Amino acid sequence: MNVNMLHINFQPKQLWIADEKLKCLIHGLELRRGFFLSFFPSDTPHYENVPFEVPSSWVWTNIEELFFVTKLAGFEYTDCLTKDTISSNNEVPIVRAQNVRMGYFVENTNEAISEALSQQLERSALTKKCLLMTFIGAGIGDTCIFPALKRCHLAPNVAKIEPYSNKIDLKYALYYLMSDLGQLGVRGISKSTAQPSLSMATIRSLEIALPPLAEQHRIVAEIEKLFELIDQIEQGKADLQTIIKQTKSKILDLAIHGKLVPQDPNDEPAIELLKRINPDFTPCDNGHKWKLPQSWCWAKGRQIFLPMKSTKPHNDEFLYIDIDSIDNKRQIINKIKSIKTANAPSRASRYTQKGDVVFSMVRPYLRNIAKVSVDGCIASTGFYVCSPIDDLNSEYCYYLMISDYVVTGLNQFMKGDNSPSINKSHIDEWLFPLPPFPEQQRIVQKIEKLFSLLDHIKKSLEV
Repeated sequence: MNVNMLHINFQPKQLWIADEKLKCLIHGLELRRGFFLSFFPSDTPHYENVPFEVPSSWVWTNIEELFFVTKLAGFEYTDCLTKDTISSNNEVPIVRAQNVRMGYFVENTNEAISEALSQQLERSALTKKCLLMTFIGAGIGDTCIFPALKRCHLAPNVAKIEPYSNKIDLKYALYYLMSDLGQLGVRGISKSTAQPSLSMATIRSLEIALPPLAEQHRIVAEIEKLFELIDQIEQGKADLQTIIKQTKSKILDLAIHGKLVPQDPNDEPAIELLKRINPDFTPCDNGHKWKLPQSWCWAKGRQIFLPMKSTKPHNDEFLYIDIDSIDNKRQIINKIKSIKTANAPSRASRYTQKGDVVFSMVRPYLRNIAKVSVDGCIASTGFYVCSPIDDLNSEYCYYLMISDYVVTGLNQFMKGDNSPSINKSHIDEWLFPLPPFPEQQRIVQKIEKLFSLLDHIKKSLEV
């Protein structure tokens, strides 16, 4: 890749291209997601009233010298493009502002006019490759290439910028108009009103730095190589984020299968923990479940979670946890609401304490699951509150409840069309794999160490 050629031709100090916060340094060119090139002035400009000095083989010109610029006239729209003449059954799609996106064209598949009407309005017909620019509204300045795969027709708010000859590379013109400099020019000439707009005269006056045609082609080729590189980086980033998510899921799966940390024969078996709580405890028949390590046992939810309690707000205000409080991407409580008791929802009656895990029984596949971090909160009755028994580590309980085994397993019991839900008995009777208490602690430590590493990698992708 001849990056130096791009640097000399455009005289940029940076090339900014797409990626929210992803950065990549390549021979002094800084790449970012954003899809814009930045043009910078020479340190010693020799020309007046131009943005920057250009090489001797280049020339400063404007859109009017290179393109025929037009739009659909107002009377053509009101007289000819009416409800009676626009139909999805016609042959010639019309092009509205929403069909012109920055850098790409989206065909209108719902609105079209007849071939005869389009020919009658030939000046605003789209029959060959050209640039399209939105000249009014929120998308003002958005520019794309009309691919001319079929005949189309201008609708209001879109300008046709059609080259007079093949002496300009359309992609070069597109990238220039997409650049910071091109967009600065657009913003500089737009009318500052409630709805900003451009006239055809102001579009024609837009300045453009024009290199020789062969050099335009080389510049476009270099830009597209860099765009391709950014696409690869972007896809790699997305793939890595998916892998991180899958890896976390696999870690939890190994943990609840007894395969994440080694067993210690000195640990008191889990069944003894449960028999201390309930001398009559009988190990559950695991049926189709997997074989657990010898020191583990299967237990139902009602055997490892304390019975849920109901409560009502007592003070003037109370802390309330509902579905909106949960960040289901990270399985944390994002915001605990403070609500006046007089305005308490009827569902505000689940008692919680620090260390409990709330599991939404409404659409459980959405994974609205989180650990309660403070005392004194009341949760919605839409949650099952997992209050672990003394010999169940609260962190292990949390990781258990967010595992695919629990979430996917409980999903099978959902009923209802509008708000498919499970009920309390489904969790009460669900079989949970329980390791010895010391092993629970070792599992939690291992999970947190591995998750911390994965979170660090994920965070580095967002910088």
